[in-house]
Amino acid sequence: MKKRPLILVTNDDGITAPGIRKLIQIMKEVGEVVVVAPSSPQSAKGHAITLDATLHVNRLKTPSATDNEYECSGTPADCVKIGIKEVLKRKPDLCVSGINHGSNASINVIYSGTMSAAIEAGIEGVPSIGFSLLDYDWNANFEGLESYVKTIALNVLSNGLPDGIVLNVNFPKLSKEPFKGIKVARQARANWNEKFEKRINPMGKDYYWLSGVFENLDGGEDTDEFALENNYISIVPVQFDLTAHHFIDSLNNWKFS
Repeated sequence: MKKRPLILVTNDDGITAPGIRKLIQIMKEVGEVVVVAPSSPQSAKGHAITLDATLHVNRLKTPSATDNEYECSGTPADCVKIGIKEVLKRKPDLCVSGINHGSNASINVIYSGTMSAAIEAGIEGVPSIGFSLLDYDWNANFEGLESYVKTIALNVLSNGLPDGIVLNVNFPKLSKEPFKGIKVARQARANWNEKFEKRINPMGKDYYWLSGVFENLDGGEDTDEFALENNYISIVPVQFDLTAHHFIDSLNNWKFS
């Protein structure tokens, strides 16, 4: 009898978030699931890891939890590190992160705890996928994503991924219209036009609240943002080698002495 694949499930919204509960449900149809996820929301923590505090990992005790679910006091990247090194009995065949409540397309991938968890698993040599839905509501509707999530996960298990590459999958917000399909895309060139709102707390001290407007600066029709705006699921292969290889020759022509 063929052994079922071992799948590590994590996220950044916290282990009780509806998105990860849906992802756990789907992954149980694919393989043996072990969950190691943050005990509290860790959105936009990027690839932060805990160096100046202790980490605690406890078995989750809720009515919906299984025996293989663990909550971690750290960041999403911490969860993957400790999951692979300490919790799992062997290296997982797949790591899936999400389903995130909100977009991780375009520049959002830089800040994303969801994608940082997937990237951390990729660094450890585990094929990995980050899943996100363009709906920030805690009670977002994740119904209708099941077949796509399962199909993408099975493809990764079957085909593998090159070293240094993970998949960033984003779903448009669910509407009355069905998804048009899947588009393999590139990351759109976009930015957040941010501002800090200055306020005063009851003690008379200044504090700041970050807000911003997302601006898509890319008119290309081969981008994740274009796909999502046109009701396609986007898949972007993401590499964590940040070297600008195309600039190396030019940089070598600079006069440094």
